[in-house]
Formats: sequence, C-alpha cells, structure tokens
Amino acid sequence: MPDTPHAAAGKAERFRCPQCSADMEFDPGTGGLKCRFCGNAQALPDSNAPAAHPFNEALAHPSIPITENAMEVSCDGCGSVVAFAPPTVAGSCSFCGAAIVAAPKAADPLIAPDAVLPFKVAKSAAQTEVRQWLASRWFAPSALKKMAQEEGIGGVYLPFWTFDAATESRYTGERGEHYWETEYYTESDDKGNTVQRSRQVQHTRWYPASGQVSRSFDNVLSAATKSVKEERLNALEPWDLGALCQYEPAYLAGFKAQRYQVELPQGFEKAKQIMAVTIHEDVEADIGGDEQRVDQVHTEYSDVMFRHLLLPVWIGAYRFQSKVYQVAVNARTGEVQGERPYSAAKITLLVAVIVLVILIIILLARQ
Repeated sequence: MPDTPHAAAGKAERFRCPQCSADMEFDPGTGGLKCRFCGNAQALPDSNAPAAHPFNEALAHPSIPITENAMEVSCDGCGSVVAFAPPTVAGSCSFCGAAIVAAPKAADPLIAPDAVLPFKVAKSAAQTEVRQWLASRWFAPSALKKMAQEEGIGGVYLPFWTFDAATESRYTGERGEHYWETEYYTESDDKGNTVQRSRQVQHTRWYPASGQVSRSFDNVLSAATKSVKEERLNALEPWDLGALCQYEPAYLAGFKAQRYQVELPQGFEKAKQIMAVTIHEDVEADIGGDEQRVDQVHTEYSDVMFRHLLLPVWIGAYRFQSKVYQVAVNARTGEVQGERPYSAAKITLLVAVIVLVILIIILLARQ
C-alpha cells in the first residue's frame, strides 16, 4: 500500500512509525494511522469499495487470511473467533467477557473482506456514551456501572454479508372489497320503551387474485456474526455504507476482527427473509382492493452478487452474578444498545416508596 509505513522485513504488516519505529494504529479521529507514542500521523489513500462478486462463483472466490501475518484465537466461553494483527493481543473475549486462554494461531484462509467501514467514534467518546447509557438505567446495579468503568470496551470489526439481486415473484391470493349493509336492531330508550334502530355494517367480498411482481435489491445487509443478538444489531442501524472503503490491513491496526460465523449460503438465506418482507408488500399493493390475503409467493433470484464487509463496533461484555451482559456501540454514529441486570434492592425500594405514597394519600383522604 503506497505511502503507508511498513516493517522493514518481509511482508509482515506491522505499520512502523517512521519517526520512532513504534507500531502505529488506526485512529478514528483522523481516519489514518497514528503513533500513540510520538503522535506522528499518516494518511491512508482514498479508496472506494470494490464491486460485488457473483454469488454463483463464490466457491472460486480467493480465500486469504484477513492480514498476511494475522493471528486468531477462539473463545472457549462463547465460541467466537477473532483475528488480530500483532502487536494487538487477544486479551479477554469481547463478546462474553471470558478470559482468553487458548494460544493464538495463524489465521485460517477465509473469503477475504472486500470492504471496511472504518472506525469513526473514538474509544473515549464511546466509553462516555456507555457510561451515560448505564447512568440513565436507574434499575441497573451500581456495581455494574463501576465494573463498566473498570473493564471498558474494545474495538471489533463485525462481519456482514451484503447482497444484490433481481427478483421475479409469482403469487396467488385474494382481494377483499368492502361493502356496507343496513342492519336493524332493537334496544330500550331512556324511558324504557323498546325501539328499533339501524346501523351500517361493513362486510367484505373476496375475489381470487394472482400475478407477478418484480423488484431489484441493493445492499441487503445480512449479519455474519452469532455473538451479538440480531435485534441488537438491527437497533445499531443505520450504517453509512456509502462510506465503505476497499479493505486494507491498516484499518485493522489496533483492533480485532471477528471471523464470520454464518457461511455465505446461509447468509443469503437470511437475506432472502429480509427481501421477502418487501416482496410481500409489493404483492399486497399489486392485489389492490381494501384488504389482501396472500396465499403463496414463489420468488426466483437472478444476478445475485455479494460482498464481505467489516463494520465497526465498540463492545463490552460484563459478567454480573454469573450472567453475561453485553453493550455495543455503533462506532460510526455512537448509538448504544445493550442489556443490563436489574437491581432487586432498587426495585424493592421503588415499590416501597409507591406503597408509602398510596398509604399517605388514603390517610389524607380519610381526614
């Protein structure tokens, strides 16, 4: 990679500072490499995300380690596998908080990352967001807040697949059209007399419907990690995929990258489920009428393309009373999502206060 500092020997991708020879790391603030010892900064060349690859040719896609000297380690606690470039160390598991005891080994060849969304939110800013998030959770135990400050968070690139596809969907169903009928009924008036009244009642006539809808999809995002709950990942959106850069090992300097846990074919099946929601809406719009019933939809996919992306998160896992609680920060927007235990003492105190207030109100009402 031109104009970027490298180690002098071999192909080892350790980015040496030209001023003090220390290892440089990717700096979210500048979007380039920075030496944390002398402060020297090096810009990274501008690069656009590469074009997607044909899905049907995926087996022939080059498989290489995430960096040429990458090491990886697996967690016995949750099964996650993360890759990192020396001198970064594995430490504790970013996803469950367990201590990493397995010895690092050379990273296995995988489908290489195509593009990366670089870290933009600095660690200090992410830690502040997490502390504010925890502070706003009144029922969180105070010990958790202290633990969060002590253990902190780590930067990890999470793997995603993204898919493009053209779809043709044939469907069968029913179209419902509303009509109104006058209905008569009797009731008693305010004088006790029986009177007859009428009202308009809505009914629906159903007619068979069938047809075909077309839709092209771009950048359907499918998570390739199982270490973060899907609903939490969805809550971290949106991701500014327009800022994707062509993958370069320098973006990994100082961070870890999780190896994908969802293989490409399974990732496409998840993407189909996402597409199916939009296709169902298209079918309902095509059926028309006042109501719709969709019986069957058969979709054919063509021109399927994919990319392997790495998206940035700051993530922390905390063990509290033998349970694991996870907090994740979108490292582009600062959005915080997570879970935390509830303090039984605080909940009991709140209930006691509410009961006391109710008793006081009752006593005052009786006076």
